[in-house]
Amino acid sequence: MKRFRAALVGASGYGGAEITRRLLRHPDVELVRVASVDHIGELVGDVHLSLEGATDLRFEKLAPREAAAGVDVVFLALPRGVSAQQMPVLLESGARIIDMSGDFRLKSAASYLRYYELAHPNPALLASFVYGLPELNRDAIRGSTRVASPGCFATAVELGLLPLARAGLLAGDIETVGITGSSGSGAVPSLGTHHPVRAVNLRTYKPLEHQHVPEIEETLARAGAMSPKLSFVPVSAPLSRGIFVTTFVRVPESVSASEVQALYNDAFAAEPFVRVPASRLPEVAAVTGSNYAEVRAETGPARDGTRVVSVFTALDNLVKGGAGQAVQSMNLMLGLDERTSLEGPGSWP
Repeated sequence: MKRFRAALVGASGYGGAEITRRLLRHPDVELVRVASVDHIGELVGDVHLSLEGATDLRFEKLAPREAAAGVDVVFLALPRGVSAQQMPVLLESGARIIDMSGDFRLKSAASYLRYYELAHPNPALLASFVYGLPELNRDAIRGSTRVASPGCFATAVELGLLPLARAGLLAGDIETVGITGSSGSGAVPSLGTHHPVRAVNLRTYKPLEHQHVPEIEETLARAGAMSPKLSFVPVSAPLSRGIFVTTFVRVPESVSASEVQALYNDAFAAEPFVRVPASRLPEVAAVTGSNYAEVRAETGPARDGTRVVSVFTALDNLVKGGAGQAVQSMNLMLGLDERTSLEGPGSWP
Protein backbone atom coordinates (compact mmCIF):
# COMPACT_ATOMS: atom_id res chain seq x y z
CA MET A 1 0.00 0.00 0.00
CA LYS A 2 1.47 3.35 -1.07
CA ARG A 3 1.42 6.14 1.50
CA PHE A 4 0.13 9.01 -0.65
CA ARG A 5 -2.45 9.54 -3.41
CA ALA A 6 -2.08 11.92 -6.35
CA ALA A 7 -4.29 13.32 -9.09
CA LEU A 8 -3.22 14.87 -12.38
CA VAL A 9 -5.36 17.51 -14.07
CA GLY A 10 -4.45 18.22 -17.69
CA ALA A 11 -3.06 14.75 -18.22
CA SER A 12 -3.20 14.36 -22.00
CA GLY A 13 -0.21 16.55 -22.94
CA TYR A 14 3.49 15.76 -23.06
CA GLY A 15 4.04 17.05 -19.52
CA GLY A 16 1.14 14.94 -18.33
CA ALA A 17 2.70 11.87 -19.91
CA GLU A 18 5.98 12.52 -18.13
CA ILE A 19 4.33 13.02 -14.73
CA THR A 20 2.28 9.84 -15.25
CA ARG A 21 5.40 7.87 -16.13
CA ARG A 22 7.25 9.07 -13.02
CA LEU A 23 4.33 8.46 -10.66
CA LEU A 24 3.52 4.99 -11.96
CA ARG A 25 6.95 3.83 -10.79
CA HIS A 26 6.97 5.87 -7.56
CA PRO A 27 7.21 3.62 -4.48
CA ASP A 28 5.32 5.98 -2.15
CA VAL A 29 2.78 7.84 -4.31
CA GLU A 30 -0.14 6.28 -6.19
CA LEU A 31 -1.61 8.09 -9.18
CA VAL A 32 -5.33 7.49 -8.73
CA ARG A 33 -6.93 9.97 -11.13
CA VAL A 34 -6.10 11.57 -14.50
CA ALA A 35 -8.37 14.37 -15.66
CA SER A 36 -8.56 15.95 -19.11
CA VAL A 37 -10.90 17.78 -21.46
CA ASP A 38 -10.13 15.40 -24.31
CA HIS A 39 -9.67 11.64 -24.80
CA ILE A 40 -12.41 11.12 -22.22
CA GLY A 41 -12.84 7.43 -21.36
CA GLU A 42 -9.71 6.35 -23.20
CA LEU A 43 -6.96 4.39 -21.51
CA VAL A 44 -3.85 6.42 -20.72
CA GLY A 45 -1.75 3.95 -22.74
CA ASP A 46 -3.91 4.48 -25.83
CA VAL A 47 -2.92 8.17 -25.86
CA HIS A 48 0.58 8.03 -24.36
CA LEU A 49 1.78 5.04 -26.32
CA SER A 50 4.86 4.29 -24.25
CA LEU A 51 2.54 3.65 -21.28
CA GLU A 52 0.47 0.96 -22.97
CA GLY A 53 -0.23 -1.79 -20.45
CA ALA A 54 1.36 0.18 -17.61
CA THR A 55 -1.92 1.31 -16.00
CA ASP A 56 -5.67 0.81 -16.14
CA LEU A 57 -6.32 4.53 -15.58
CA ARG A 58 -8.60 6.29 -18.05
CA PHE A 59 -8.94 9.98 -18.79
CA GLU A 60 -11.88 11.53 -16.95
CA LYS A 61 -13.68 14.84 -17.36
CA LEU A 62 -13.83 16.16 -13.81
CA ALA A 63 -14.70 19.40 -12.05
CA PRO A 64 -11.86 20.77 -9.86
CA ARG A 65 -13.55 19.62 -6.65
CA GLU A 66 -13.96 16.09 -8.02
CA ALA A 67 -10.38 15.92 -9.27
CA ALA A 68 -8.96 16.89 -5.87
CA ALA A 69 -11.25 14.79 -3.71
CA GLY A 70 -9.46 12.42 -1.33
CA VAL A 71 -5.91 12.92 -2.62
CA ASP A 72 -2.78 14.27 -0.98
CA VAL A 73 -1.40 16.14 -3.97
CA VAL A 74 -2.79 17.57 -7.21
CA PHE A 75 -0.68 18.34 -10.27
CA LEU A 76 -2.11 20.98 -12.59
CA ALA A 77 -0.88 20.92 -16.20
CA LEU A 78 -3.35 23.43 -17.58
CA PRO A 79 -3.24 26.40 -19.99
CA ARG A 80 -2.57 29.90 -18.70
CA GLY A 81 -5.47 31.44 -16.87
CA VAL A 82 -7.27 28.15 -16.24
CA SER A 83 -5.36 27.21 -13.08
CA ALA A 84 -5.87 30.69 -11.66
CA GLN A 85 -9.62 30.48 -12.21
CA GLN A 86 -9.95 27.05 -10.61
CA MET A 87 -7.52 27.58 -7.73
CA PRO A 88 -9.93 28.77 -4.99
CA VAL A 89 -12.01 25.59 -5.31
CA LEU A 90 -8.91 23.38 -5.46
CA LEU A 91 -7.47 24.94 -2.32
CA GLU A 92 -10.67 24.08 -0.42
CA SER A 93 -9.81 20.39 -0.86
CA GLY A 94 -6.84 20.63 1.49
CA ALA A 95 -4.60 18.81 -1.00
CA ARG A 96 -1.12 20.03 -1.78
CA ILE A 97 -1.10 21.86 -5.11
CA ILE A 98 1.67 21.87 -7.72
CA ASP A 99 0.78 24.22 -10.56
CA MET A 100 2.81 23.82 -13.75
CA SER A 101 1.33 26.80 -15.59
CA GLY A 102 2.66 30.34 -15.30
CA ASP A 103 -0.33 31.48 -13.27
CA PHE A 104 1.37 31.63 -9.88
CA ARG A 105 5.06 31.98 -10.68
CA LEU A 106 5.06 35.77 -10.55
CA LYS A 107 4.49 37.96 -7.51
CA SER A 108 3.48 40.93 -9.66
CA ALA A 109 -0.04 40.97 -11.12
CA ALA A 110 1.05 43.81 -13.40
CA SER A 111 3.83 41.68 -14.90
CA TYR A 112 1.36 38.83 -15.37
CA LEU A 113 -0.99 41.13 -17.29
CA ARG A 114 1.81 42.42 -19.52
CA TYR A 115 3.46 39.11 -20.40
CA TYR A 116 0.48 36.75 -20.30
CA GLU A 117 -1.93 39.32 -21.77
CA LEU A 118 -4.56 38.43 -19.19
CA ALA A 119 -5.69 40.05 -15.96
CA HIS A 120 -4.98 37.60 -13.15
CA PRO A 121 -8.28 36.14 -11.88
CA ASN A 122 -7.04 35.73 -8.29
CA PRO A 123 -4.09 38.09 -7.66
CA ALA A 124 -4.49 37.83 -3.88
CA LEU A 125 -3.20 34.24 -4.10
CA LEU A 126 0.09 35.09 -5.85
CA ALA A 127 2.05 35.66 -2.65
CA SER A 128 0.92 32.34 -1.16
CA PHE A 129 2.75 30.14 -3.70
CA VAL A 130 6.37 29.04 -3.31
CA TYR A 131 8.45 29.10 -6.49
CA GLY A 132 9.38 25.45 -7.08
CA LEU A 133 13.10 25.66 -7.89
CA PRO A 134 14.64 23.27 -5.35
CA GLU A 135 18.16 24.58 -5.85
CA LEU A 136 16.96 27.95 -4.53
CA ASN A 137 13.89 27.26 -2.40
CA ARG A 138 14.30 23.71 -1.08
CA ASP A 139 13.36 24.47 2.54
CA ALA A 140 10.40 26.65 1.55
CA ILE A 141 9.10 23.91 -0.77
CA ARG A 142 9.32 21.37 2.06
CA GLY A 143 7.09 23.53 4.22
CA SER A 144 4.62 24.55 1.55
CA THR A 145 1.26 23.25 0.38
CA ARG A 146 1.24 25.43 -2.76
CA VAL A 147 4.05 25.35 -5.32
CA ALA A 148 4.35 27.13 -8.65
CA SER A 149 6.63 24.96 -10.76
CA PRO A 150 9.08 27.01 -12.86
CA GLY A 151 9.04 27.41 -16.62
CA CYS A 152 11.47 25.42 -18.75
CA PHE A 153 13.49 28.36 -20.09
CA ALA A 154 13.38 29.98 -16.67
CA THR A 155 14.82 26.89 -15.00
CA ALA A 156 17.72 26.79 -17.45
CA VAL A 157 18.60 30.48 -17.17
CA GLU A 158 18.19 30.58 -13.39
CA LEU A 159 20.31 27.51 -12.71
CA GLY A 160 23.03 28.99 -14.87
CA LEU A 161 23.10 32.27 -12.96
CA LEU A 162 22.34 31.29 -9.35
CA PRO A 163 26.03 31.02 -8.34
CA LEU A 164 26.78 34.53 -9.58
CA ALA A 165 23.62 35.99 -8.02
CA ARG A 166 24.34 34.45 -4.62
CA ALA A 167 27.93 35.75 -4.74
CA GLY A 168 26.73 39.31 -5.42
CA LEU A 169 28.34 39.27 -8.87
CA LEU A 170 25.16 39.54 -10.95
CA ALA A 171 23.94 43.05 -11.66
CA GLY A 172 22.20 44.90 -14.45
CA ASP A 173 22.17 43.58 -17.99
CA ILE A 174 21.82 39.88 -18.77
CA GLU A 175 21.75 38.67 -22.37
CA THR A 176 20.45 35.18 -23.17
CA VAL A 177 19.69 33.07 -26.22
CA GLY A 178 17.72 29.89 -25.52
CA ILE A 179 17.20 27.06 -28.01
CA THR A 180 14.24 24.74 -27.43
CA GLY A 181 12.66 21.59 -28.80
CA SER A 182 9.16 21.31 -30.22
CA SER A 183 7.60 19.49 -27.25
CA GLY A 184 7.78 22.75 -25.31
CA SER A 185 4.96 24.03 -27.52
CA GLY A 186 2.57 21.29 -26.40
CA ALA A 187 0.88 18.31 -28.01
CA VAL A 188 -1.42 20.25 -30.34
CA PRO A 189 0.34 20.80 -33.72
CA SER A 190 1.07 24.32 -34.91
CA LEU A 191 3.12 25.97 -37.63
CA GLY A 192 6.08 26.16 -35.26
CA THR A 193 5.93 22.49 -34.28
CA HIS A 194 4.86 20.84 -37.55
CA HIS A 195 7.67 18.39 -38.28
CA PRO A 196 8.33 19.00 -42.01
CA VAL A 197 9.07 22.65 -41.20
CA ARG A 198 10.60 22.29 -37.75
CA ALA A 199 13.02 19.55 -38.81
CA VAL A 200 14.84 21.79 -41.28
CA ASN A 201 14.47 25.16 -39.62
CA LEU A 202 15.64 27.58 -36.94
CA ARG A 203 13.50 30.57 -36.06
CA THR A 204 13.06 32.98 -33.20
CA TYR A 205 9.76 33.85 -31.58
CA LYS A 206 8.70 36.38 -28.92
CA PRO A 207 12.15 38.05 -28.98
CA LEU A 208 12.65 40.20 -25.87
CA GLU A 209 9.00 39.63 -24.85
CA HIS A 210 8.86 36.01 -23.73
CA GLN A 211 6.66 35.36 -20.69
CA HIS A 212 9.54 33.83 -18.73
CA VAL A 213 11.41 37.16 -18.60
CA PRO A 214 9.73 38.57 -15.45
CA GLU A 215 9.86 35.15 -13.79
CA ILE A 216 13.62 35.00 -14.29
CA GLU A 217 14.20 38.58 -13.15
CA GLU A 218 12.11 38.12 -9.99
CA THR A 219 13.84 34.84 -9.12
CA LEU A 220 17.37 36.11 -9.65
CA ALA A 221 16.62 39.22 -7.59
CA ARG A 222 15.45 37.00 -4.71
CA ALA A 223 18.69 35.02 -5.06
CA GLY A 224 20.83 38.16 -4.66
CA ALA A 225 21.12 39.73 -8.13
CA MET A 226 21.06 43.53 -8.17
CA SER A 227 18.42 45.03 -10.51
CA PRO A 228 18.69 42.24 -13.11
CA LYS A 229 17.54 43.28 -16.59
CA LEU A 230 17.14 40.33 -18.93
CA SER A 231 17.21 40.51 -22.73
CA PHE A 232 16.04 37.09 -23.86
CA VAL A 233 15.70 35.66 -27.36
CA PRO A 234 14.15 32.17 -27.65
CA VAL A 235 14.87 30.03 -30.71
CA SER A 236 12.76 27.18 -32.06
CA ALA A 237 15.07 24.30 -33.07
CA PRO A 238 14.76 20.93 -34.89
CA LEU A 239 14.65 18.95 -31.64
CA SER A 240 11.70 17.15 -30.10
CA ARG A 241 12.89 17.79 -26.54
CA GLY A 242 15.69 19.67 -24.85
CA ILE A 243 16.83 23.21 -24.06
CA PHE A 244 20.25 24.76 -24.54
CA VAL A 245 20.78 28.22 -23.11
CA THR A 246 23.74 30.58 -23.56
CA THR A 247 23.88 33.60 -21.26
CA PHE A 248 26.33 36.49 -21.25
CA VAL A 249 27.00 38.65 -18.18
CA ARG A 250 29.86 40.86 -17.00
CA VAL A 251 31.75 40.61 -13.73
CA PRO A 252 34.47 42.90 -12.34
CA GLU A 253 37.97 42.46 -13.76
CA SER A 254 39.17 41.49 -10.29
CA VAL A 255 37.16 38.25 -10.46
CA SER A 256 39.31 35.53 -12.01
CA ALA A 257 38.24 32.59 -14.16
CA SER A 258 39.28 30.17 -11.41
CA GLU A 259 37.12 32.03 -8.89
CA VAL A 260 34.11 31.80 -11.19
CA GLN A 261 34.70 28.09 -11.73
CA ALA A 262 34.96 27.55 -7.99
CA LEU A 263 31.63 29.33 -7.47
CA TYR A 264 29.91 26.89 -9.81
CA ASN A 265 31.60 23.82 -8.40
CA ASP A 266 30.71 24.82 -4.84
CA ALA A 267 27.14 25.86 -5.65
CA PHE A 268 26.19 22.54 -7.23
CA ALA A 269 28.46 20.06 -5.44
CA ALA A 270 25.63 18.79 -3.25
CA GLU A 271 22.80 19.20 -5.76
CA PRO A 272 21.40 15.83 -6.84
CA PHE A 273 20.29 16.97 -10.29
CA VAL A 274 22.78 19.62 -11.43
CA ARG A 275 26.09 18.59 -12.96
CA VAL A 276 29.11 20.78 -13.75
CA PRO A 277 31.05 18.87 -16.43
CA ALA A 278 34.75 18.98 -15.70
CA SER A 279 36.20 18.45 -19.17
CA ARG A 280 33.48 19.46 -21.65
CA LEU A 281 30.63 21.90 -22.16
CA PRO A 282 26.98 20.99 -21.48
CA GLU A 283 25.08 19.12 -24.19
CA VAL A 284 21.39 18.41 -24.68
CA ALA A 285 22.02 14.75 -25.58
CA ALA A 286 23.71 14.24 -22.21
CA VAL A 287 20.52 15.08 -20.29
CA THR A 288 17.67 14.07 -22.63
CA GLY A 289 15.06 11.99 -20.85
CA SER A 290 16.52 12.74 -17.42
CA ASN A 291 15.94 15.17 -14.56
CA TYR A 292 19.54 16.37 -14.73
CA ALA A 293 20.74 19.78 -15.82
CA GLU A 294 24.30 20.55 -16.90
CA VAL A 295 25.83 23.96 -16.21
CA ARG A 296 29.24 25.39 -16.99
CA ALA A 297 30.68 28.92 -17.04
CA GLU A 298 33.55 30.14 -19.22
CA THR A 299 35.26 33.43 -18.32
CA GLY A 300 36.86 35.74 -20.88
CA PRO A 301 39.90 38.02 -20.59
CA ALA A 302 39.76 41.37 -18.82
CA ARG A 303 38.56 44.27 -20.95
CA ASP A 304 37.51 47.78 -19.91
CA GLY A 305 37.52 46.83 -16.25
CA THR A 306 35.24 43.78 -16.63
CA ARG A 307 35.20 40.18 -17.81
CA VAL A 308 32.50 38.49 -19.86
CA VAL A 309 31.21 35.26 -18.35
CA SER A 310 29.46 32.93 -20.80
CA VAL A 311 27.19 30.44 -19.05
CA PHE A 312 25.94 27.32 -20.85
CA THR A 313 23.03 25.25 -19.54
CA ALA A 314 21.37 22.13 -20.98
CA LEU A 315 18.30 20.29 -19.70
CA ASP A 316 15.29 18.32 -20.87
CA ASN A 317 12.37 20.74 -21.08
CA LEU A 318 9.84 18.01 -20.19
CA VAL A 319 11.73 16.68 -17.18
CA LYS A 320 13.96 19.09 -15.21
CA GLY A 321 12.27 21.91 -17.10
CA GLY A 322 8.78 20.57 -16.41
CA ALA A 323 7.30 17.35 -15.04
CA GLY A 324 10.41 15.99 -13.35
CA GLN A 325 10.99 19.18 -11.41
CA ALA A 326 7.32 19.15 -10.35
CA VAL A 327 7.76 15.59 -9.03
CA GLN A 328 10.94 16.69 -7.27
CA SER A 329 8.92 19.39 -5.49
CA MET A 330 6.22 16.86 -4.65
CA ASN A 331 8.79 14.61 -3.00
CA LEU A 332 10.01 17.52 -0.87
CA MET A 333 6.46 18.54 0.07
CA LEU A 334 5.62 15.00 1.18
CA GLY A 335 8.82 14.58 3.20
CA LEU A 336 10.28 12.02 0.80
CA ASP A 337 13.74 11.74 -0.74
CA GLU A 338 13.59 14.30 -3.54
CA ARG A 339 15.38 11.92 -5.92
CA THR A 340 12.66 9.27 -5.81
CA SER A 341 11.60 8.11 -9.30
CA LEU A 342 13.89 10.72 -10.90
CA GLU A 343 17.41 9.24 -10.78
CA GLY A 344 17.48 7.56 -14.18
CA PRO A 345 20.31 8.84 -16.41
CA GLY A 346 18.14 9.37 -19.49
CA SER A 347 19.16 8.17 -22.93
CA TRP A 348 22.36 8.46 -24.95
CA PRO A 349 22.69 9.45 -27.71
